[in-house]
Order: sequence, then structure tokens, then C-alpha cells
Amino acid sequence: MKNLIKYFTMGCFAAGTLLCTSCEDFLDRQEDENLTFDEIWLSRNYVRQYWLNCMSFLPNFDGSFIGDSDPYLGASDECTITYDRAYRYINFGTWNASTVPYYKMDSYYQGIRECNIFMQNVYNCTDPDVTKAELDKWYWQTRFARAYYYFLMMCDYGPVFLVGDELLDFTASTEELYRPRNTWEQCVDYVVSEMTECEKADAVQLQYGETEYGLATKGTCRAVISRLLLYSARDLFNGNTLYRDLRNPETPDFPEQSGQNLFPQTYEANKWLKAADAAKAVMDLGYSLYRAGNDNPYEDYYGITNVTWNSELIWTNRYNNRYYWGINTVPAGVSGYGGVGPTQQQVDAYAMKTGIYPITGYESDGTPIADPASGYNVAAELELSTWNYPSSGWSLIGNYDVTAPNMYKDREPRFYVTVFFGGNYWLAGSSSYGPISFASGGNGNQSHDYPKSGYLVNRFYDHTLNSTQGNWGNITFPVFRLGEIYLNFIESVLECKNRGVALPSGYEDLAMEVWADLRDRAGLDPITDVYPNASTAQLIDLCRKERRVELAFERHRYFDTRTWMIAPETDGGPMYGMNTNATAGGSTNTPEEFWQRTVFETRVFNNNHYLYPFSQRELDRNRLLVQNYGW
Repeated sequence: MKNLIKYFTMGCFAAGTLLCTSCEDFLDRQEDENLTFDEIWLSRNYVRQYWLNCMSFLPNFDGSFIGDSDPYLGASDECTITYDRAYRYINFGTWNASTVPYYKMDSYYQGIRECNIFMQNVYNCTDPDVTKAELDKWYWQTRFARAYYYFLMMCDYGPVFLVGDELLDFTASTEELYRPRNTWEQCVDYVVSEMTECEKADAVQLQYGETEYGLATKGTCRAVISRLLLYSARDLFNGNTLYRDLRNPETPDFPEQSGQNLFPQTYEANKWLKAADAAKAVMDLGYSLYRAGNDNPYEDYYGITNVTWNSELIWTNRYNNRYYWGINTVPAGVSGYGGVGPTQQQVDAYAMKTGIYPITGYESDGTPIADPASGYNVAAELELSTWNYPSSGWSLIGNYDVTAPNMYKDREPRFYVTVFFGGNYWLAGSSSYGPISFASGGNGNQSHDYPKSGYLVNRFYDHTLNSTQGNWGNITFPVFRLGEIYLNFIESVLECKNRGVALPSGYEDLAMEVWADLRDRAGLDPITDVYPNASTAQLIDLCRKERRVELAFERHRYFDTRTWMIAPETDGGPMYGMNTNATAGGSTNTPEEFWQRTVFETRVFNNNHYLYPFSQRELDRNRLLVQNYGW
């Protein structure tokens, strides 16, 4: 099934067509007349423009330079971005309530206000050219957007303020606008309820025609619920003792929030069953994993983000030009900036072609510890050998021999699709460029535009096109896709089993079935064949590993490490790569000194970093606002 933000010929997401701020700005933009508020609702065209204004607050993380508009890659342990952007405040622990990077709360509440205004007036439209079906569509898409804005804030801040249908009077005094946060459970219940109502509405379709790709579908609504309930079941939002003392002040004006603990105080294992049910509800709609149809796991995995509007996509981040992903991941020696790359930890996360995950941990000096059954030889991992590099299926150039460290040899297909390592050839259309050297002075490291880890992300560049000729192609970047939903379901089912929560008949078998389907698409045997004696706890750990590589660089890892509460170990401390300070001694030469595990930066993660702080400005003007833990 195809749905999502394609061309959206209605113009909702085309650059320059959106009305990106407030109702007053909308009124200011009318060139032909000075409209009164009531006159807006007399015209189909003006009503439609107001609807587009409501939708314009949806983020477009892939419509600008990577790392410029969100921290979720730059502040994740899977990724390093070389540019001096605000995610560095997070990585080095230098952020606070007065310096909140990528602060979007004002924008989302502005969007919520615009949605409320629209929803309360859209059916007042008396233009004879407008149809009831159009009004219904605009109403329900706006209602979806309003709930989605809350969901986005909850991912960053935890519980926030629910204003419902209320239009806050901004002419009121500061004291009159004081309000406490709603609790986490109130926020979850509200978003789930709103998404459920949207999903049930006749105006929200199972799928849309080509000219309306991008509208929220029934699958979109269910996918939001799935991810939210998964996060809610995980440790961060399920009886987390760090948040035990966070409670609202006593206030008679808001009895439902007065004195309430903002976060759940006890662990509820049954939340995992709710998360499993929510994931299955998405699966029941009939999506399928993308496959090219020729039994090539490289082409199958590559196609997820390179075949637009494919069967796996549930919702995407618009139909974007691929320029921004391309220019940030093309080596500088091939006319790119080449600044977005995997960390060594992410490189180590991939399985061998046997399906066994080789690296099980690290010594104190960063030396990897390998599973003997994997065949991975730590002592020889950086020795060079000549072996066949598999590019057939995701480029126009077939497989070829490469001389590279054994570390990269005999890995699973997702590794080669995702990770570009030094000394290799960059493939673009029918041409290859290289070898690429990320050593100092090499063709991939001649200025500040180089990957600090010595690796580049490979999977979001269209290797069938030649970007040196200005050909970048387009991308429908997945916000929600079936692969994620499978992993949501698998994790939830395993957690239920691990915690003694009774599962509906067939859930466990189905979880293993879809896991096998996911791994088969990646060219790997079922996890239960590769690890036949794994306990439930071990399967949960393996599911986390699967999630890390399957969803790599899709902006999941940032939230996964935080909601699992493993971020102090994963996101703090030394980040490793290859030695990019080694001197190349020639633009295409990668010297022997390059091939060593090297700390390229040391990051900081403290317990208060799990959630964003509310800005000092908000604290100053709202005396009922309780700040998040540790800020």
C-alpha cells in the first residue's frame, strides 16, 4: 500500500507555498483585500489555505542540511556529523534551560492553536464550490496534525500541557495563563484517543490516490499509537525512579493535575501487551516489506529509501529532493561535503553474513570482545586482504574486488548498503570514484568537511545517479514503516513473555514469523536458527541489535537508547572511528596508520539528559510549570 507525503499536488509541502506562522500572518498575506476573520470562511480557497497553514508546522527534517533542524542523528551514538551545529551542545553536556537546542515547543503550540481555530470554523464555510467531503478531509487531517504535534513534544519533553479545544487568550495577564503540565498518562491517553478517532473517521482513508500521497491514513494513525505505547512501556516512562519527585503544585484551578505525579510511579508490565496490540493493529492493515522481486537482499534493503512510495512505507517525511542527504554523504573528493557518518560502534553493530552478531562488548581501552562462534578475529580485524565487495543490486556497477580490512569482510547485506569505509570506491551512476581516503590530506579529508569517524552513511545516496552532474533524485524518507512496526511487535511480545504477561494465542509465533521475514529480506536466517538456545532475555537483546541495524539513521536510535535507559553507556564516553589524523601522503592513499580504532570525541550523557529541559523563558512566565528532572 502506498500513502504518504508524495508530490502532494495540493501544495501543502512545496517550498514557499506554506503559510508558516499564525492566523494573523495568514490574514496579512492576502494581497487582494483586507479580510476579516469571518470572511476567511466564506471562500473555499481561503479555507484551504488556512488548512495548509495548520499542516505547515509538521517538521521536514530531510528538507535541509542534515543536523540543521533536529538533533536526532547528530546526538545519537550511531552517528557523527562534522558540522558545528546545536547537537554538539547535547553531545558535550553544555546545554541548559537557557540554551535549548532545536527548541520547537513554541512552534508546535502555535500549530495546535491554528488547528483549534480551523477545526472550530471549517464547517462554517458557505462557498458553493466546496464539498462536504473536502471539509471533512481538511477537518480530520487537521485533527491528526494537532495530536501529532503533542506526540512530537512528548518524545522530547515527556508530559506537556494539553489545551484540548481551548483557544488560549493571549491578551490575558501572565497569571491568568499559568497552567500545570498534564501527567504522562493523561498525555498518552489523549494522543491515543485522538489518533483512534482520526483512524475511525470515514474521511481518513486506508490509502489515497497519487495526487494525495502525504495525507495521514488509518495506518499513519495506528503507527503513531504503536510507537507511543512502545515508548510508554519502556523504562523511561514506566515507573522510572529518577522522576519520582516530579509532581505538580497544588492548584485549585486545575484539579485533575493538582499535586499529581507527572510520571508513573510503579512499573506496569501490562503496558507491553498494549504495545503489542497496537503494533499488530498496524500489521493487520496489510502492509508488506519492500522487495524488488529478484531475491537480492542488497536491492531489497536499499529500496526501502530509494524506491519512492513503496509498499512498506506507512508515512514519510515528504517527497524531498535527495540533495541534502546526498551532499552530506558524498565524499569531498566527489564534490560533496561528506560529513555524516557512522561511528565505529555502529559499524561494529552489524551481523556477519551467518547472522551472528560478532561484537559483544569492549575492553576498557575500546578493544572489541568478539563472540567466538561468529568467526570474527579481533587480532586480525585491521589486517588488509583482498575480497569481493558486493554492490550489485544497489548500484549500476557490479561486484568488484577491494583491498580492505578484514573487519568489513563477510558482513550482512545491510552493512554494505549502509556503511561506506575508507579505501573503497564511491559509486555514482555508471562511474566509480576513488579510492576515497579519509586520512588527513586525502580526497575525503581536505577541509573541515570530512567524517570524523572515517566512515560515511551510504544508504541514502542514489548510487544509480551521478551527482557530479547534478543528478540527486528524490526520496520519501520513512517516518513510519512496516519494518519498525515488526520490531515494535517483536519487542513487546518478548517483554510480555519475559515479565509474565499472558499473550493472546498466536502472538509469540507471529512475532518469530515476522522477525524471520525481516531477516530473510536482509539475507539472513531466522534468529531462532542462528541462536537456537537463546533465552527470552537474550532474544530481547538480539531484538535491540536488530532494531539498531534495520532502522539505522532513520532517527530511532536517539529515542531508543533514552527510552531503554541505556544512554549513559551508549551515548556518553568515547566515540570511536578510524584514525583520520593519519597523513594520507597522496589524495587517494589510505596509510597503514589510518587503520586503528581511535577516539574522535568524548561525549557526555547525564541522567537529566534523557528529556529536554523546558526553556527558562517558559519557567519565568508560568509559575505552575515543573521543570524536568535535573535541570
